[in-house]
Amino acid sequence: MEQRILKLTQQLLEKNPHMPTGRARVWVELLWSDFEATSAKAGYDFRGAEYTEKLVYQLITSYGDKLHLFAGNNPKYAHLLDTSEDTLQ
Repeated sequence: MEQRILKLTQQLLEKNPHMPTGRARVWVELLWSDFEATSAKAGYDFRGAEYTEKLVYQLITSYGDKLHLFAGNNPKYAHLLDTSEDTLQ
């Protein structure tokens, strides 16, 4: 799974080159875990890492350059915009 996360992080960085690498990884891991948790809560069977990777890739392709807009309107993700002590390089 680590290779999948690294690949998706790189794709997010290509889509949003102004995002620090560490922050991009946090976003990928958050999107990944949120999808799996939401699916599980909804009662869906686990579809595998490949399925989740495809979904996260689609989100990155569609919204990767706009993640800061989404986070700014959602307090759950606001901490991802706080760059005052940005150590996520």
